[in-house]
Amino acid sequence: MATHLPGAKLIAPGDALREPGGGYDRRRERRIAQRLMADWPTVASLATAGGTLILAVATFSSVRSGQRATRIAERSSQIAERALLIGLRPVMVPSRPSDPPEAVRFVEGRMIHVEGGMAGVEREGENYYFVIGLRNVGTGLGVLQAWHLTAPYVRSEQHAEPAAFREQTRDLYVPAGDIGMWQGALRNPDDPVRAATAAAIDTRQPITIELLYSDQVGLQRTITRFSLIPTADSWLAAMTRHWYLDWDGPRPDSQVRAAVDAVHADIEAAERLASGTVGMAGGETADGAPPPAGPNETDELQETV
Repeated sequence: MATHLPGAKLIAPGDALREPGGGYDRRRERRIAQRLMADWPTVASLATAGGTLILAVATFSSVRSGQRATRIAERSSQIAERALLIGLRPVMVPSRPSDPPEAVRFVEGRMIHVEGGMAGVEREGENYYFVIGLRNVGTGLGVLQAWHLTAPYVRSEQHAEPAAFREQTRDLYVPAGDIGMWQGALRNPDDPVRAATAAAIDTRQPITIELLYSDQVGLQRTITRFSLIPTADSWLAAMTRHWYLDWDGPRPDSQVRAAVDAVHADIEAAERLASGTVGMAGGETADGAPPPAGPNETDELQETV
């Protein structure tokens, strides 16, 4: 049962659309209906814009996540590749004095025996033979590819050009953590380094041998410089420097050059000091003037006079 407040006038449902004179206003009804009717094209446009915005945000987030995942994957791949290369990297040094001797045979039948830590330099007729006992302190198999000889020994922070190296005719492998050997010979009478090599051997001067080697798949090429230093009745093998051709080494070249320049400066200063000391040993000072007389010498001169 409907109730109403006292004094309130009840309005029938259709009375709100009736005109003051009692007629029915259809145009007013249409206006009210139009106001109440949703603007579906606008709603659709807004919905499309909202969906596009959401899709753009999702796409952006997905792209960012994909790029991040790609960077992580690339970094992981680089780390794995570097770890693999380190596991295959050879590093050659002279063998230890405690290592067993090496017996090396050349194609002519010449045999050379080399003790641990030593080198072999021998001449037979017009042929010169060279042997170095090696130890691979790296973690990968080393394959000797080529060699370069300089006589006498030259101080230089630059290695010879790889194109100037002599190719090895024999497959020489040095296992990781084990010993091996290198061998080379000069047989051509017209070899450009033959005369200088013969003079260095006859005068017992050091000789430089640079070895070019790689890992077992031909990568990670490295040049190691060895010095063959004459002793009383043999030749000592010493390692001077490594150069890495396919990757950056543990020290930048600029840092190594600065260290070499500092050592050369120290050597030159020591030689200048030694030359000045030799001059003073003959009764003269460094500038050639006679040394001043001491007090005792002056008294002796006065007593003599």
